[in-house]
Amino acid sequence: MSDRALVLGGGGSVGNAWEIGVIAGLFDAGLDVTEADLIIGTSAGSTAAAQVSGASPAQLLATIVAAVPQALAGQVASDAGSAPRPPVPDHLERTNRIIAICEGAADMRRRIGAAALKLDPTSDGARQTRWRATVAARLPSQSWPERRMLITAVDARTGEPVVFDRDSGIDLVDAVAASTSSGAPYGIGDNRYIDGGYRRNENADLATGCGWVLVLSPFGGRSRHPLEWRMHLAAQVDELRASGSRVETVLPDGSSIDAFGVNMMDLSRRPAAAQAGYNQGMALAKQLTEFWG
Repeated sequence: MSDRALVLGGGGSVGNAWEIGVIAGLFDAGLDVTEADLIIGTSAGSTAAAQVSGASPAQLLATIVAAVPQALAGQVASDAGSAPRPPVPDHLERTNRIIAICEGAADMRRRIGAAALKLDPTSDGARQTRWRATVAARLPSQSWPERRMLITAVDARTGEPVVFDRDSGIDLVDAVAASTSSGAPYGIGDNRYIDGGYRRNENADLATGCGWVLVLSPFGGRSRHPLEWRMHLAAQVDELRASGSRVETVLPDGSSIDAFGVNMMDLSRRPAAAQAGYNQGMALAKQLTEFWG
């Protein structure tokens, strides 16, 4: 097992900025993890995966840090790459109620998908058109990279997990838009998809077979699901190590958590989160360089 995998978990607009910051900090310290043989992106991490495959970490960081927080203050956005949805508390309360009555992960995905389909606009598709344009504007390149990239989603109608790659026959923009659709589902052809985080928040287990796996988890490895469902990051890490992979995880440190604030979808927090991530990446560079090899 000689391949290296970079796993970018979900975490809202703020988590996306933190992931870019960590990667940029590592890069400036001499470690380019974007050269991984495999990049796995989930939800906001799918946007980050596409971004670091199309532009340098320094460019991406500069764009985030240069944003004017005052102009963004008070705005609420969904995952950096997710569809517009109801206010965060309503969305979380609605999905938490569904999770609470489910018998397992498969049941949860089916129920969440069914609930999302009820929110699906049936008029002129204007919401989806606007969201696709928003996602496209965030990506430096709309082409799949040459190196292997996996973007996760869940089929809203069946609840089955889906993994998109360059051979799936869909555009990268659509894959990212589907992976980040936490409210109403995102349509691709006749199919409808919801957030890949309903498979697992990081989906690090998709790196099985890789020798070295580096996981960035903005939510600190936490999961809203019962531990016995094994959706949480620690379970994924155990599975990878049992299969022979070496695994390192990067979780937000105290300064990063302070920068996040209370709302991971608050655009005004992105510059501070990116800077905190950058500092954390710089601090971890020596340790992770020894791991990455």
